[in-house]
Amino acid sequence: MIQILTTGGTIDKVYFDANSKFEIGESLLPEVLQESNIHDGYIIRELMRKDSLELTDDDRATILEAVRTSDCSRILITHGTDTMAQTAQVLKPLADRTIVLTGAMQPARMRRSDATFNIGFAWAAAQLLPPGVYIAMNGEVFEAGAVRKNLEAQKFERIATD
Repeated sequence: MIQILTTGGTIDKVYFDANSKFEIGESLLPEVLQESNIHDGYIIRELMRKDSLELTDDDRATILEAVRTSDCSRILITHGTDTMAQTAQVLKPLADRTIVLTGAMQPARMRRSDATFNIGFAWAAAQLLPPGVYIAMNGEVFEAGAVRKNLEAQKFERIATD
């Protein structure tokens, strides 16, 4: 069984044309899982609906506690990409579990979103990786503490660690 925790982020954004802005809406995760042919073996728990730039230290503590108290040893977290690496770093002390964070560069509701691919990829990663904390984005897996989001290139990349 894999525990899936949702926090919001771009993956769950909705465009409100009248306001000409995006806001976090109800998660499309159940639909995305179905599109990925993932029909069982998981428990979904919504923790919050926030853009990752709005996440606070208290929010990260909530995520940490949800992972710590989960009965599952494999956890997948949907998260906004802008501060995903920061949250992964906070989760590093829980190295006795396999924790995979993923998100999307485009909302799941958009035609050219990477959400479905990233969820499917993260699902596989959560099943196959050894215990540790990882980010799974766009076909690559990165260890917590050794990754950053390159805003200009709109992708994640490895960084040197001490």
